[in-house]
Amino acid sequence: MRSNFKYGVQLALATAIFSGIANFVNKFAVSQADPLVFTTLKNILVAFFIIGVVIFARKFPKFRALSRGDIIRLLAIAIIGGSLPFYLFFSALKEVSAINASLIHKSLVVWVTLLAVPLLRERISPIQVGAIGLILSANLLIGGFQGFSLQGPELMILAATVFWAVENVIAKVTLRRVDPDIVVGARMGIGSFILLSALVLSGKTTQLFAFTPQQFGFTLLTSFLLFGYVSTWYRALRVAPVTLTATVLTSATLVTNLLSAAFVTHTFGLFQFAELVFVIAGLWFFLLAARSLVDPGSRHLAPWVETVR
Repeated sequence: MRSNFKYGVQLALATAIFSGIANFVNKFAVSQADPLVFTTLKNILVAFFIIGVVIFARKFPKFRALSRGDIIRLLAIAIIGGSLPFYLFFSALKEVSAINASLIHKSLVVWVTLLAVPLLRERISPIQVGAIGLILSANLLIGGFQGFSLQGPELMILAATVFWAVENVIAKVTLRRVDPDIVVGARMGIGSFILLSALVLSGKTTQLFAFTPQQFGFTLLTSFLLFGYVSTWYRALRVAPVTLTATVLTSATLVTNLLSAAFVTHTFGLFQFAELVFVIAGLWFFLLAARSLVDPGSRHLAPWVETVR
């Protein structure tokens, strides 16, 4: 358990770095193109990246070992996590600051916890609940946050976050049997097909071939960041409780806010430094408490989870 704990935390921290940079870069990238076109091309590129990994690692035979339940869960992951929330998130990102988008996305830990405790029977202590509250409260005060408007765009990002929370719970179950690269391949491959279908229906297909070098450069950069995100995230989910990985992921906001402070607001004073310390302290207390718990989510699942085989 301890080796898995350490490895899971390391992978989740790597995911947080990818996420924090991506949230900052995506704000500029999505302003360069139609959100649906940008999201579709970015996800298609990631799908090609992961297909290359599957081919290079000779993992295609693992597809034949998938059960009916595995296939159903992979389809659910692709639909719930790999298509609709991407469109919601990036459509709204044009109207929302990078900081607010990152903060809303990091509320993922709240929705994941509400789902994982009853459905995966993961345990979470009062200290961990307090640590999550400290992290989220501190995040609100870092890097120039000016408050939420609770208008349509922010609600769209919130809806995308809830979709991703549901996907994470399904993925946690799926990863008990299925290789992480197969899960990522299904998520990004099928999800990209759904997004491409939406692009065809909207009559925007030609825009895929009208990107300027700058637009394509931004898209390629965000594709690499997303590839790094999904590759590390699903490996973290496989070895660690989903509540733990989601909590560690909240540290991505630090990356986004530090980048915003450096390149957008140009302010980072003693107050921001103090709040950064509080976030790190919250993570520290959470991980200390989590280390003493055994993750039952990988072994004892709620009865309904076992019905789809």
